[in-house]
Amino acid sequence: QVQLVESGGGSVQAGGSLRLSCAASGDTYGSYCMGWFRQAPGKEREGVASMHTGIETTYYADNVKGRFTISHDNAKNTLYLQMNSLSPEDTAMYYCAADRAVACRIDRDWSRRRYDLASRGQGTQVTVSS
Repeated sequence: QVQLVESGGGSVQAGGSLRLSCAASGDTYGSYCMGWFRQAPGKEREGVASMHTGIETTYYADNVKGRFTISHDNAKNTLYLQMNSLSPEDTAMYYCAADRAVACRIDRDWSRRRYDLASRGQGTQVTVSS
């Protein structure tokens, strides 16, 4: 199993940018489907973006398309989420998750059960002020 540690969160003003990182360790051999998720207080967890590290196809939730970019550095075993044009609605705890499944669309393939069974990090807080 892979262990995941997120970093890079912080407080920014609306319109600003942040880059989140998710460092993987342990069983990193081979490909993973990796995703970014977020949960704001009082709201359901939502998928933000995902990609399969072997196929490198990326997927985004509609509300972040054009603003967020997911990427992966194979040499560093690290997943990134570049977040631009941030708004207060992006305020949440952000988590990364990973599993070995090939199906990797953030808007279709990540059920709640799948997320609960996946390797997950402890989260990093993003706060956007207006």
